[in-house]
Amino acid sequence: MATRRTFIRNTSMAGMGLIAIPGFARNHFSAANKLNVALIGVGLRGTNHLENLLLRKDVNITAICDVDDVRISIAKKLISDAGGKSPKVFGSNDLDYRNLLAQADVDAVVIATPWLWHTRMTVDAMEAGKYAGVEVSASNTLEECWDLVNTHERTGTHMMILENVNYRRDVLAVLNMVRQNVFGELVHFRCGYQHDLRHVKFNDGKTAYGKGVEFGDKGISESKWRTEHSVKRNADVYPTHGLGPIAVMADVNRGNRFLSVTSHASKGIGLHNYIVKEGGEDHPNAKIKFKQGDVITSTIETANGETIIITHDCNLPRPYSLGFRVQGANGLWENDGNRIYVEGKSEKEHSWDADKEWLEKYDHPLWKKYGDYALDAGHGGMDFFVMNSFMESAKANIAPPMDAYDAAAWSAVTPLSEISIANNGEPQDFPDFTRGLWIKRKAYDWMKETY
Repeated sequence: MATRRTFIRNTSMAGMGLIAIPGFARNHFSAANKLNVALIGVGLRGTNHLENLLLRKDVNITAICDVDDVRISIAKKLISDAGGKSPKVFGSNDLDYRNLLAQADVDAVVIATPWLWHTRMTVDAMEAGKYAGVEVSASNTLEECWDLVNTHERTGTHMMILENVNYRRDVLAVLNMVRQNVFGELVHFRCGYQHDLRHVKFNDGKTAYGKGVEFGDKGISESKWRTEHSVKRNADVYPTHGLGPIAVMADVNRGNRFLSVTSHASKGIGLHNYIVKEGGEDHPNAKIKFKQGDVITSTIETANGETIIITHDCNLPRPYSLGFRVQGANGLWENDGNRIYVEGKSEKEHSWDADKEWLEKYDHPLWKKYGDYALDAGHGGMDFFVMNSFMESAKANIAPPMDAYDAAAWSAVTPLSEISIANNGEPQDFPDFTRGLWIKRKAYDWMKETY
């Protein structure tokens, strides 16, 4: 069987990932006509993107930026080992990325930095005329959500939120079921980010994911910045892994929209207990009062009458799950338990079917054709498809499948949940980031093969 590396190096890849762009005009980039890509942020996530980009023959990595010299050295070696030219390097200070964006030999940028930099870097990229791909979540405040939309509309430059879960194999198969009306008229959804991240939020500085109790200046990798959000914010700070796929199934921003959200937070004891367990009661961090509740639950109402329950659960011991549930008039699918029930079609009345055969029957065409090549790309193959979609959108300079309006709407859950929690679960209205255009915006055809 051919490897993904061999496959990508021997094909132009044009159009493969653009399952979401109807009428896509194929735009072939030859070895002499490559897209010049820069990376802002080459930490663990940025390095993963870099490794996937280096497997493509239609890409030049012309510049990289990071304030960590160690990560710069790692990125430069990866590029050199792949036979690439030495990139321009930026990172002398926090704002040096703007000098990267001023380079004429940069067409598109991949932004994989701490959350607080996502919007400002994406806005600056669009202002500079660079096609921007930004990691999740895209924004932290409602003002930042509007900054993404307003900058896109003012400059005409595109940005894509790099939500890889939208390309997960079971997610695309269930989307196929939704589009073929297997579940009937949609009524209710559940999703979230349920992932024990205590070892990520704290670190001893010795290993990338060691069992430590340090963060901030004493931490490494994500513990340098991610834990501060748990100290200072009581909000669902990471909603898009669950909400992105559900928003597509519900046609949000394209015939539907989020109307309001109510949020509640449990007590927050998980991070304190972890510190005491790993560092002892006398450790200085044991005195910290973490603001974030351990389990945060938000309920969204949509214009079309569906409800969506989102759960953020990252500070307690638990197995990983995004907790998907897609429910309609005729049946439902639940990710937890890998089960499905469709009235009149399931094997037994009122009894679950294992979802394996259903997912195989409705497997997405791209996964059927390219799944073997994608599997070692990261996160079970999702990273292969999301990066390919970004690249093909940037090469054609057309709207991506997950655009500025999506980035704003999905990310707005964070500030709105924060306000709702602070006001005893008071409902918060969602801004209409499309300014009414959701009524007539056409849905992308995620199921159409365009390659």
